[in-house]
Amino acid sequence: MEDQRVRLALERHWAASDAGDFDVEHEIYHDDALLEYPQSGERIHGRREIQESHFAQPNKKWFSVRRITGSANLWVTEFVLNYDGKSSDAVSIMEFHNRLVAKETQYFTEQFAPSPSRAHLVER
Repeated sequence: MEDQRVRLALERHWAASDAGDFDVEHEIYHDDALLEYPQSGERIHGRREIQESHFAQPNKKWFSVRRITGSANLWVTEFVLNYDGKSSDAVSIMEFHNRLVAKETQYFTEQFAPSPSRAHLVER
């Protein structure tokens, strides 16, 4: 039952993020949540600061969630993030405490061309 509640909260979070609804998007975070972007070395502390960082983002964005998986206090969302027409695959790892996100870590990748050495093994 609790896992279903978290899944619904995550679906609401990502839909709100895609729609630009900053209030609903950030309901999922603890007041003292931590957001980390390991690739840039950024750490943002606090729900209000996380919300402000998302609001200040100048790019036009949209999300497409591929998969949400997890249980108990650890959940992973795989999604495609599109900023101004450029897509990146992304992973969000959320750690919950008392039904709210205490820590989120996000990883982003750029697409790359398939390797010719694997061409005979790949399904397209």
